[in-house]
Amino acid sequence: MDKQKTKAPVSWAQILEDAVSQPGMISEAYSAFHGYSLGNRLLAWWQCALREQPIGPLATYRGWQERGRQVRKGEKALVLCQPLTLKRKEENEQGEEEETAFTFFAYNARWFTVHQTDGADQGAVQVPGWEKARALDSLGIEQTTFAHPDGNCQGYATGRRFAINPVAQHPERTMFHELGHIVLDHTAEGDVMDGEHTPRTLREVEAESVAMICCAVLGLPGIEESRGYIQHWLRGPGMPERSAQKIFTAAQAILSAGQEEPAAPEGHEVAA
Repeated sequence: MDKQKTKAPVSWAQILEDAVSQPGMISEAYSAFHGYSLGNRLLAWWQCALREQPIGPLATYRGWQERGRQVRKGEKALVLCQPLTLKRKEENEQGEEEETAFTFFAYNARWFTVHQTDGADQGAVQVPGWEKARALDSLGIEQTTFAHPDGNCQGYATGRRFAINPVAQHPERTMFHELGHIVLDHTAEGDVMDGEHTPRTLREVEAESVAMICCAVLGLPGIEESRGYIQHWLRGPGMPERSAQKIFTAAQAILSAGQEEPAAPEGHEVAA
């Protein structure tokens, strides 16, 4: 018997209710990589541009090995500015010896982008029961190479394009989140006059709610992390009614675009 069909069915409305009423968790993926300074990110971007290679999440040779990836032979490391703290002993005015610490900055070539490594590409999402290629073609959306130095960024969307971090923790959930932003027209709001934008907090809640519904329908992992993400961004006691309707419409459009059978609309029961 299909394992998914043995689970208790719930409505899409119940999924949203659970998002704000049930415990969630903040994924460790948002803090897995070192947070590089703006200066170092710009320095990495400049070097990648000179080499005509895409920017991406940064780590040392050992750091990539710890993440199960291997730097390709012949790849040239990127130079970043690294603060170093040293201690030295000096005599004070009383002639007593004291230990003092001082910091200096050194430029070292020790870092590589994810695009200089070999390993599983989490951005190459395959979802059983849902065809990504068919959905993207139907929705008029394109997936592009992830080009951002922050390894804690799981994905992003601009216009009708999106990208997934090659080392994303839940790539399927990330994909549906970014598709949610696009289908909800969040990425088109840059052309809207000030005051008509959906607030950033609500955009994140809506996109993640779309992702959570899609993952619940397709039996994918990451539901608890979705609840934690929504609760982190949600401002107020609950989900606005207008947002709920937008979320249901977007989720149905995304699911239907990649499924042979139409997705169940809001109010119908699905396996969660």
